Amino acid sequence: LEDMGDAITFHLQLRSKNNPSSSNTSVTVTVPVEAEAVMELRGNSLPAITVLPTSWHRVEGSQRFEDHGIKVEHVYELHNKGPGTVSGVTLSLAVPHLLGERVLLYLLELGTEGGMNCTHHPAINPAQV
Repeated sequence: LEDMGDAITFHLQLRSKNNPSSSNTSVTVTVPVEAEAVMELRGNSLPAITVLPTSWHRVEGSQRFEDHGIKVEHVYELHNKGPGTVSGVTLSLAVPHLLGERVLLYLLELGTEGGMNCTHHPAINPAQV
């Protein structure tokens, strides 16, 4: 039933050994179809907790990685728990990279696996670190 849309149409024909009647012996029946799939978003941050010393300050204009803070990697996985299959799924993920006018998270890169298309915000790696 995958990719069948929201309904299935059956063409039925009545066959009988009795004398043929003048009524129509064929009928078309359309049955609405609903599929259900449960999606689950899993995520992990490495390291799980990061604390910068209060005396630390970002070096403006630097292209050295360490001048922009401690590396934190966030990994998200979208899983289909079934029972149906899914297609055309859109996941919108917003990452808070600013706190007011100050940089909260300096976004280096965005990657995907599994043949997905990804669009990203222009704030990814503006200093080309």
